[in-house]
Amino acid sequence: MSRKTKKILYLVGALLLLLAGYKGFGSKNSFYKSAYNDELPTEQTEQPQQDKQEGKEYQSTGDLSLLDVKLPVNLENQTVRYKAITVYFNKNYRVPNCVAYELTSTMTSMADSREAENRANYKFERDHDVKGCPDWWDYKESGYTRGHMAPAMDMRWNKTAMEQCFLMTNICPQLDEMNDGEWRHVEEAVHKWSRTAGRLIIFTGPIFSDDMEFIGKHDDIAVPKSFFKVVYSPGQNRAIAFVMENKAIPNSWTNYATTIDKVEQLTGYNFLSSLEDKVEDVIESKENIKDWPKYYPRR
Repeated sequence: MSRKTKKILYLVGALLLLLAGYKGFGSKNSFYKSAYNDELPTEQTEQPQQDKQEGKEYQSTGDLSLLDVKLPVNLENQTVRYKAITVYFNKNYRVPNCVAYELTSTMTSMADSREAENRANYKFERDHDVKGCPDWWDYKESGYTRGHMAPAMDMRWNKTAMEQCFLMTNICPQLDEMNDGEWRHVEEAVHKWSRTAGRLIIFTGPIFSDDMEFIGKHDDIAVPKSFFKVVYSPGQNRAIAFVMENKAIPNSWTNYATTIDKVEQLTGYNFLSSLEDKVEDVIESKENIKDWPKYYPRR
């Protein structure tokens, strides 16, 4: 073999190696897969083909049964599993009964990075596949904001997650004084907690009552008088909950901490039912804000 031929073969081989390395380096799919797995390094978490499709599938390496909520049998419900949130939607009230999702420290780091999705690029949209889902304009001139149950700050790690959290299935009418006040401080605290907890399971939703107001063109969108948020840390085996009225909150968000048992009493829902009964009973009966990292919101 001539020297010239050897040189050509050497260059071709080097080029093939370079291309192979380039294809694997910085793989976007591997990067996003790491958002669901804080234990394995990125290169060990290559996504299966079906995971690469953007859509309403929810992918996780954790225990998905923790996101299950047992609702009263007489409560209207349609369960919709999006990429990053599970919505239990009520077509009669045209708001979610509850929204559940997990938040890992990796997701939070990505959501807080410079490369994260910008909220300003997203708009509220109707999910035409869900019966009873309102349009964004149904809230116009109602006096209420479109309040995210799964907040956008937790979804900035992924484009599809952001798009779907702006679907109206994830929205409830909230007074701005509440939505942008102490309720937002609870959301910010939970966002921060996920950094040290590693993984949180979060449930948020309205508390329905017989004397609710209704808004919309046909006065058929329920305005809950109160909202709940339930937070469970599997790694630390502890939980906490919050209940706030849909109005200007006069005191610090920490004053509204309560137990999961209290939320279940107010709603009739059953959270964390996949846990062993003795473990569930202990977790749901305790509330101590001092067990969680301190968070001082900007006023």
